[in-house]
Amino acid sequence: MTEQTALSAARIPFVVRLSMGFLLLFVLFALFGTWLTPYGFRETALMHRLEAPGLFGSGSDYILGTDARGRDLVARLAVGAQITLLVAVVGTLIGTIFGSLLGLIAAARRGYTEAAIMTAVDVQLSLPIIVVALFVLAMFDNSFTLLVLLIGFTGWEAYARLVRAATLSAKTQGYVTAQRVLGAGAARIYLRHILPNVFNVILVQFTVNLPLTILLETALSFLGLGVQPPMTSLGQIMSEGRDRLLNAWWLTLLPGTLIFLLALSISLVGDWLRDRLDPTLRGRQIA
Repeated sequence: MTEQTALSAARIPFVVRLSMGFLLLFVLFALFGTWLTPYGFRETALMHRLEAPGLFGSGSDYILGTDARGRDLVARLAVGAQITLLVAVVGTLIGTIFGSLLGLIAAARRGYTEAAIMTAVDVQLSLPIIVVALFVLAMFDNSFTLLVLLIGFTGWEAYARLVRAATLSAKTQGYVTAQRVLGAGAARIYLRHILPNVFNVILVQFTVNLPLTILLETALSFLGLGVQPPMTSLGQIMSEGRDRLLNAWWLTLLPGTLIFLLALSISLVGDWLRDRLDPTLRGRQIA
């Protein structure tokens, strides 16, 4: 490790490094967690139903216990973490791309186009997202694709507003004027010069929206309108154990703890990124 790298690492607050470490472990668990157990996440064993976690000294062969059908909780948590990450990341990326493009178009076209886009943003902001999601999933066929698309189109308005404002500011900069003088077309200016310069804004908003997307997917799955069997997610595992809090606490506590730490870690890392990437906030430090 070079001296410059060591100094850069030392500047990262301890709580942020801890959050980064947890995120790395969570991703590794989601990818390779099923290797920690010989049982499949759908494999049932009714003779071993609701066994307490062997990790806490119960003597069970199941490290984190089993559910009401005797399914191994390690395998189910690993697969649930995969699905939760997939839905959250893909859904957030959809909102990021869609909202950012609309923000660029609004700043570039102005006039009626900008007014129409910003009106749509205001309408989206006025809608209670969880109620709309419940209505759509209840009215239409509840498929995995619909869930991802619905989650993706719940946060686009924030990107549209931020990218529009950042683009309007970037248009006044000297490098944009120089490109126009050199004869560059509008598409080249916006996509090759302005967009990379407003990418910091998009990245920070992505880290802000990702925990909200995770919580939205968890809430929908907990209510039975999100991920459907035979697939599973952390919210669905919590839902299955909500009626057994007294005699099978691990069914809700373990996935709930993972969701809480995941959302918290992403929020802390996102807050640190905002402080580093926003020149007006670089003097702040996370305690």
